[in-house]
Amino acid sequence: MEEVWSKCNMMRIYTKPKGQIPDYDEPVILHSEGNPSVEEFCNRIHRSLIDQLDYAWVWGRSAKHQPQRCGKEHRLMDEDIVQLVKKSGGG
Repeated sequence: MEEVWSKCNMMRIYTKPKGQIPDYDEPVILHSEGNPSVEEFCNRIHRSLIDQLDYAWVWGRSAKHQPQRCGKEHRLMDEDIVQLVKKSGGG
């Protein structure tokens, strides 16, 4: 199965709601060419999400430590786990 994902240039990014375990049943599927960013991940879910993003917690191979607080430019890798944190207040 891993070979299929690799040959199709696709990768799985798992979502993690705050205070819950990651959702391994329904990953967000992205093209892996150039390793997609947190911003591309947000846009795959919903276009307006990036405007609300403050930062993301990332677990997995792309993170230097587990978890790593990342901005929208952070490059994701296959099977990373992402928890999005929205801006607080009126911003």
